[in-house]
Amino acid sequence: MAKKSTPDGANKPIRKPRKTATVKRSASRSSRSKRKKKNVFSEWYANKPRWVVWLASGIIVAAYAVALYFFFIRPYLYRWNTEEIYFYRQAVHGIDISHHQGEIDWVKLGDDKYKGNVLHFVIMKATEGSDMLDTTFQRNFANARESGFIRGAYHFFSPLSPASRQADFYIRNVRLEAHDLPPVLDVERRGSYGDDSLRIEVKNWLRIVEAHYGVKPIIYASYRFKENYLSDSLLNTYPFWIAHYEVDTLEYKGKWAFWQYRDNGELEGIKGKVDMNVFNGDLQELLKLTIQEKEASPVHQPMKLAP
Repeated sequence: MAKKSTPDGANKPIRKPRKTATVKRSASRSSRSKRKKKNVFSEWYANKPRWVVWLASGIIVAAYAVALYFFFIRPYLYRWNTEEIYFYRQAVHGIDISHHQGEIDWVKLGDDKYKGNVLHFVIMKATEGSDMLDTTFQRNFANARESGFIRGAYHFFSPLSPASRQADFYIRNVRLEAHDLPPVLDVERRGSYGDDSLRIEVKNWLRIVEAHYGVKPIIYASYRFKENYLSDSLLNTYPFWIAHYEVDTLEYKGKWAFWQYRDNGELEGIKGKVDMNVFNGDLQELLKLTIQEKEASPVHQPMKLAP
């Protein structure tokens, strides 16, 4: 069979394009630059007295150590302090709990003299939103009174339902008695609320609950959340419970009733971690803050809410 002729160059191998010289020149230039910088440092190092080198090295190490402390160690220093530094101070101490603490041994908790201090109050989660009742509330609320603690009940505010319905749900499930702490509103989430609308909803809850129990509720919020979203002339008249960790002194400058200073305390009778708090005053002042005999809540009549 005759071979077919092919066009010139059809069987020539395809040549790959050469790498441009600019790449090599660039790499070479970069290498020379690094060597030049290295030589400059070496010359400086060689020409300086030994004590100057050691001084400069010490300053650099010290700068790194300071940065490491302030940005990585200091924020967690008090979490690492297993001696519970605040517990050594004479103060009225207490805890707050929820279903997260599981089954509590109230006998052991009542006998606990942790770091030489006695626990005086226990605040527990009661409700959340307009339909969530903490599974351990009724049991813990009764056990706290039987164990001799000053007890309190808080509502976790939800931005997903109207404050009026949340207030009514709290009232229907929490019967406060004489010597209990006032109702507590825990506000930690904004949801889709703007600053003004959030404050309006919080005030609605406070107004309804205050009218029912006859005592000003307590507002719980973190230090930053309080400063950013819950500060105005009306809200500032309520007792505040401020959460602020990793500091040995509360930085909040306004009036406060309670300080939640740790979220990882350890106590006899409770498995796992628990929030630690102090009251801003002595025991007699705490007792004055509680609901008095004439203020004890009556049997609740459900509110009529608009559909």
